[in-house]
Amino acid sequence: MITEQQIVLRLLAAAVLGSLVGLERERHNQPAGLRTHIILTIGSALAMCVSIDLAMQFQPYVPNGDPARLAAQVISGIGFLGAGAIFKYGTSVKGLTTATSLWTVAIIGLAVGAGHYFPAIVATALLLLALSALDLLEKKYLVSTTTRTISMRVQDKPLMVDELEQVFHNLGIDIKSVSISKDVESNELEFEAIAKVSTQPDMDKLIGKLSHIQGVRTFEIQ
Repeated sequence: MITEQQIVLRLLAAAVLGSLVGLERERHNQPAGLRTHIILTIGSALAMCVSIDLAMQFQPYVPNGDPARLAAQVISGIGFLGAGAIFKYGTSVKGLTTATSLWTVAIIGLAVGAGHYFPAIVATALLLLALSALDLLEKKYLVSTTTRTISMRVQDKPLMVDELEQVFHNLGIDIKSVSISKDVESNELEFEAIAKVSTQPDMDKLIGKLSHIQGVRTFEIQ
């Protein structure tokens, strides 16, 4: 059986590893931060310790007892926390990275609870590398994009849609889909485009270009 001193040591180790990941998420103002990650690793480590201890304690009565049964429930049950960290802003989804970090720290807690300190430390280091170091590399070398919805009300005239698409193309805005509806009485078009744009687009230039197109009544960028 696992002694109480060993359980306490494993809980402390799990709390330390969870706090390292939690601090990184807290620094990025994520919905699941320091406290959530610490509590999660402590809980999963305790579940693993209890699961192993129960299997060893009742082995004479249940020789085929599975010490991983509680751990399996932790892995499947962590989904509700991950879902709570995911938010949808318009056409963009935020929080997927935090959701996966929650799932991973739960596994780290289980590993610590089972006494696998070194693999848990390595997993924590790799997780921090993926969250922080790779984030810096992506920002430096990769062009980050986000999805935006551009809604416009324009006068229906020849080549109006082509003119709008040409403006987007010149500004490097990648149009993924377009929907158009027409108000016959006012002879106006409702133009809505789903576009991939830089996370830091030149909004002033885009607004200026759209404002100077003859026939544009209103527009909204979400």
